[in-house]
Amino acid sequence: MADAGERILVVGPSWVGDMVMAQSLLMTLKARHPGCRIGVVAPAWSLPMLSRMAEVDDAIALDVGHGEFGWRVRREVATSLRGRFDRAIVLPRSWKSALVPFLARVPVRLGFTGEQRLVLLNRRRPLDKGALDQTVKRFVSLGLPVAEAASGDFAIPRPRLAVDPDNLVELRLALGLSSRPAIGMMPGAEYGPAKQWPPAYFRQLATWLVEAGFEVRVLGGPKDVEDGEHIAAGLEHVHNLCGKTRLADAVDLLADCQQVVTNDSGLMHVAAAVGTRVHALYGSSSPDFTPPLTARAHIHRLGLSCSPCFARVCPLGHTNCLNQLTPQRIFAALTAPSEGHEPA
Repeated sequence: MADAGERILVVGPSWVGDMVMAQSLLMTLKARHPGCRIGVVAPAWSLPMLSRMAEVDDAIALDVGHGEFGWRVRREVATSLRGRFDRAIVLPRSWKSALVPFLARVPVRLGFTGEQRLVLLNRRRPLDKGALDQTVKRFVSLGLPVAEAASGDFAIPRPRLAVDPDNLVELRLALGLSSRPAIGMMPGAEYGPAKQWPPAYFRQLATWLVEAGFEVRVLGGPKDVEDGEHIAAGLEHVHNLCGKTRLADAVDLLADCQQVVTNDSGLMHVAAAVGTRVHALYGSSSPDFTPPLTARAHIHRLGLSCSPCFARVCPLGHTNCLNQLTPQRIFAALTAPSEGHEPA
C-alpha cells in the first residue's frame, strides 16, 4: 500500500481528448491513495483545463511544441522537480516523454514498454491491446497493481471538469449570446479530415435548429475558423466562436449547452466531462476505442465495411462513412421528445 502522503508525478498526453481521459487515472489515484499529492507535467495549453480537475494539486507546464524535442526546456523543468516526487507515471509511449521524470531523478518511473525506454523507466509494463482496448483503460491501468491492471476488468471513473459560472456569465455577455436553448457544434478534428462530418451538413443542421428555436454555438480552435464561418455565415442565432475562446471558456460554454453535435475530437470529451448530452459522429474512428465517457451519449455511425480504418484521409477517396450520415438523422435525434428540450 502506498504511503498516504505519496507524491505522484503524471506526465500527461499532448491531445485535448487524451488529457480529459487522463483525469480518470487521476481520480483513480486519489481514490486508491487518499492524501496523495498529484502533479501533472503537460503542454502549456492544457493548464487551464487541468485547473478544472479537482485531483490536480500542481500543474507544471512543459512548453514544447507538438513533435519538438525541446531538450533545454525538458531539462529545466526536470531540474525544478528534483526531490518533489516519489514516483512518476508516464502516459505517452514516446522516448522523449519519459525524459523529465528521469532527469528529475524520480525514484520510481512507470510506463508502457516502448521506444527503448529501458533506462528512462525503471518500471515497465507490456501493453496488451486486447485487454486494454480503450485509451482510457490504458491510462487507468497504470495507476493499478499489475495483476488487476492486466485483466482489463476494473472500474473507470468518468471525468468531471469543474464549471466556472461567473466566467460563463461574462462570456454570454461578451459574445452576445441569447437566452435561447443552446446546441453546440464542433466541426473540427485535429487528427484529419477522415474524422470530419462535412461543414455543409453542419450548416444545414444549424439552419433547422434555428428554425426550431435554438441558438447554435460553433466551437473550435484557430484551424476551425473557416469551417465555422461556412456554418454560421448569414444565419441569425448561429455564433462562430472558433478561435475566439480559450480552452477553459469552451468548458463553460459547453456546460451551458443542452446538447452538442461533434466529431470524434477533443472537445467531444470536454462536453462529456461537463455532463452535456453528446451526439458523437464516428467515421474513420471507433467509439469502441475512444468513446465519450458519459451516460449521456448518442453514438452516430454507419458501420460500413470499410470503417473504422483509423486513417487521417479516406484511403478510398469517398469518406462515405460520414458523407452518408445525413443531417436529417442527426436533427431527428436532437429533437426527439425523449431529449426533453424546450425550444424558444
